Amino acid sequence: MRQYWRLQQSQTLISMVFWCTTLTLLIWPYVSWRFQSEKETLGIPMTYWGLGSIAVGVLVSVLIVGYIYDMIFALWKEQRTVDTERNPFGTYALIPANIVQIGMMNHLLRDKADGDEKILATCDWIDQWLAWCGSQEIWARSQHFWDSEFSSKVPDLFFLPDDAVEKARKVKLED
Repeated sequence: MRQYWRLQQSQTLISMVFWCTTLTLLIWPYVSWRFQSEKETLGIPMTYWGLGSIAVGVLVSVLIVGYIYDMIFALWKEQRTVDTERNPFGTYALIPANIVQIGMMNHLLRDKADGDEKILATCDWIDQWLAWCGSQEIWARSQHFWDSEFSSKVPDLFFLPDDAVEKARKVKLED
């Protein structure tokens, strides 16, 4: 995972180098006649000044387009907001792995509650939420996968209603 993250982080810099190099070399034949290679400024041939100025121009242009896209139009942020709002697992549903984790944590919280009514009421509400999540198709799909891939079938999970695991086994999945 760390290597993947490093690749993502370096991708921005590598992309900018490729953008600048490619576009500079594509633009250069059209403007090279303006930069006479035998002349120098500050001891640097004009050819290098021309190539450098094109590269800087490309870099600045790409960064300006990115800034406008992100900050002014906010297209990226709006799209992420829409994605999150439309994704049930970002708003109200749980993926099966989270159902298992939250169910176990809820059980531990209930054991440590020492009769605190607010905590017990919260645990009861979470039990209802887990029961609903366990009745959804994604739970049935995951349970079918687990039943077929592991040596033993999914047991009756203590944090789900008594018949939830058996009901999920009976669901006919259409792919």
